[in-house]
Amino acid sequence: MTPAPLAARLRDPSGPLFFPVTAYGPDGTLDLDVFRTHVRRGVAAGAAAVFACCGTGEFHALLPEEFEACVRAAVEAAEGRVPVVAGTGYGTALAVRYARLAEGAGADGLLAMPPYLVLAGQEGLLRHYREIAAATALPVIVYQRDNAVLTPATAVKLARTDGVIGLKDGLGDLDLVQRVISAVRTEAPGEFLYFNGLPTAEQTQLAYRALGVTLYSSAVFCFAPGIALAFHRALEADDTETVRRLLDGFYRPFVELRAQGRGYAVSLVKAGVRLGGLDVGEVRPPLHEPAEDHVKKLARLIERGYALLEGDA
Repeated sequence: MTPAPLAARLRDPSGPLFFPVTAYGPDGTLDLDVFRTHVRRGVAAGAAAVFACCGTGEFHALLPEEFEACVRAAVEAAEGRVPVVAGTGYGTALAVRYARLAEGAGADGLLAMPPYLVLAGQEGLLRHYREIAAATALPVIVYQRDNAVLTPATAVKLARTDGVIGLKDGLGDLDLVQRVISAVRTEAPGEFLYFNGLPTAEQTQLAYRALGVTLYSSAVFCFAPGIALAFHRALEADDTETVRRLLDGFYRPFVELRAQGRGYAVSLVKAGVRLGGLDVGEVRPPLHEPAEDHVKKLARLIERGYALLEGDA
């Protein structure tokens, strides 16, 4: 797939962007059959795209051969109905290697996560992402967060880089996001996509929409697709009542529960998938499983969220 078609397919999504968890068996090895089921269910439920082996999918915990197998399984499960974007990251050499593995596995694009550990300057970050973009024919979305924060000037240079089609913001600095959007709009006119990539992005999506950022990742879609889809549709329809009801009754309590444990942005989501009856296994270290009482609270919260959709709560 060329950059333009992927950007076009992502521009006006019909549903949430789906970041599946990676399934492991009882012995801790990949369970690709369960993973395919997870992806198929998400696509059938209304996902607009599959972002495989990214943050929620424990990219950090996957060996290269496991990564390639997972991306290939996601492509097989999606069956071309929606695009599949694969994560890549670490240092530049490894990021290029993962990018090429993703291309060989049939992915439609890449999400370039922050480089591992180092605090690089703008010149180094720009070179890093340009080398990833040049390594394959796959379009690249740059994930801004942690140690990879771009100035508006660097964002403009990236927007002018062949193969780079967008920026996913996981920092939450709306002033910076607005300045980046303004700089790119005036100095590198053309299509450039922006994504809200904060954990539980629904919680902040009203603010991002005010800046014109309509794309966002949804970890909730992994375990409560009906709730995530209803929220997405309410946003698109300017259904303020439903948006506020879900924010107040489900998303804010979920964010507060997620904040009670390190790594819960992944492990609590994976627990939610298991609550739905699909045994995707536990997280790999250094992440750890959520406390039992937190999982019970999550189960009650999911029930409440669906009840809110039915008008019973």
